[in-house]
Amino acid sequence: MKQKSTAKFQSQTMNGMTQSQGQPTANFTFEDYQTESFFDEMFDGQSQVRAGCAPFQQRVEQLSREDIVGRQHAAERALMSMGITFNVYSEGEGTERIMPIDIIPRVIESAEWNKLEAGLIQRIKALNMFLDDVYNEQRILNDGVVPRDLIESSQSFLQPCLGVRPPKGIWCHITGTDLIRGDDGEFMVLEDNLRCPSGVSYMLENRELSKQTFPEVLTQTGVRPVSDYPMRLLQMLQYIADRPNPTVVVLTPGIYNSAYFEHSYLAQQMGVELVEARDLVVSGGYVKMRTTKGFQIVDVIYRRIDDTFLDPQAFNPDSMIGVPGIFEVYKKGRVALANAPGTGVADDKVIYAYVPRIIQYYLGEEPIIPNVKTYICREEEDCKYVLENIEQLVIKEANEAGGYGMLIGPKATPEEHELFRKKIQDNPRNYIAQPTISLSRVPCIVGDRAEGRHVDLRPYILYGDGVNVIPGGLTRVALRKGSLVVNSSQGGGGKDTWVLY
Repeated sequence: MKQKSTAKFQSQTMNGMTQSQGQPTANFTFEDYQTESFFDEMFDGQSQVRAGCAPFQQRVEQLSREDIVGRQHAAERALMSMGITFNVYSEGEGTERIMPIDIIPRVIESAEWNKLEAGLIQRIKALNMFLDDVYNEQRILNDGVVPRDLIESSQSFLQPCLGVRPPKGIWCHITGTDLIRGDDGEFMVLEDNLRCPSGVSYMLENRELSKQTFPEVLTQTGVRPVSDYPMRLLQMLQYIADRPNPTVVVLTPGIYNSAYFEHSYLAQQMGVELVEARDLVVSGGYVKMRTTKGFQIVDVIYRRIDDTFLDPQAFNPDSMIGVPGIFEVYKKGRVALANAPGTGVADDKVIYAYVPRIIQYYLGEEPIIPNVKTYICREEEDCKYVLENIEQLVIKEANEAGGYGMLIGPKATPEEHELFRKKIQDNPRNYIAQPTISLSRVPCIVGDRAEGRHVDLRPYILYGDGVNVIPGGLTRVALRKGSLVVNSSQGGGGKDTWVLY
């Protein structure tokens, strides 16, 4: 399938160039590009191209506007032909869409990336220690660093996980940490995603499209590779198994899940089986997979199912997509689950506010990457400030994701402000607030010219035999003009992220 798509992409791109060669056309240029008052990833405040972006700018400005537009359209058609889609759920109905891509990459220079890498390793180590502690000794709760009632009231704190020790002591095997830059250009952590972080397949396919769109620039610029992610993922999954040559599977809720493409893509790239709950059974104290040759013991499960749906006997009894009895097998160490059940408590957006204290508590270090300033509505002074200044703040529900359950104060109506004030007053524990940050921008193709759009960055971190940060990640872009919401489910798209050597 990929070979067909590549050939089609190249044919479309060449056709676009042939058409543009038939008549004189203006070259594509960044001369009229406006950074406005935002931090721009490609140009500084004096509209001078940043050093790492110069080779790309020089190459692109040699091409005609028609050529650039043709390459953009060819990339979009290639995504559709490859079946790279996701589902958007609205009013109970699912709509399948392609993941939009913009072909202008986001470039991160080596020194910047090295600091990010160190900060992400620090954060993941501390969060893993926090999870192990919270479900076992609870020292951080006994010492009052994180309030006990905050943990025990979290929807994602799973009582059945108390006393559990996952294989190799690792809880958060795959993490997608969302980073943003504000007006000063400094990176900050916006949130942590430790349950079932998605989007890595888009990172991989965006890179493949970059290779086809700008192959010579990619080589000349010296961009670190990301295509070995599936191999690194498989090595990590094999590492947490207790026996050699383990059987690894990817567990999906099924074809109607919004990220099903990614589940099947990663299973195919790793060369492992993609299974649903009906393909697995607990028998003789082990998890076994149905095969044409009979049952086969499964050693490692990369689960893409939320914690509470994993096992109807241990968690949600109404789950139809889980495997009855799998949690007991896990507790006995006879199967490894990635990520470990219970990791969702570290995804809680209120717990996020305590991560700097968590890093200090376990590692005795200051955070290398700071959090965004966060107001905790369960704390009286913070709550008073939020209610009085809701028009200037971003309000987030503790356990929502994908851009849902959120209010962007400056863009909301007075009625929406009042609605969220009431929600906060009714359940202050369930809300945090943050300043409205002008996210950094990157040029995007809009028509036949470049316009700035706001972005964030989701690097992917694997925790197996050490913590391994993939050099790049998914740059998510708010394609709607003026929007700060980058989630694909809310109209966002993606860009390739070039991390330089």
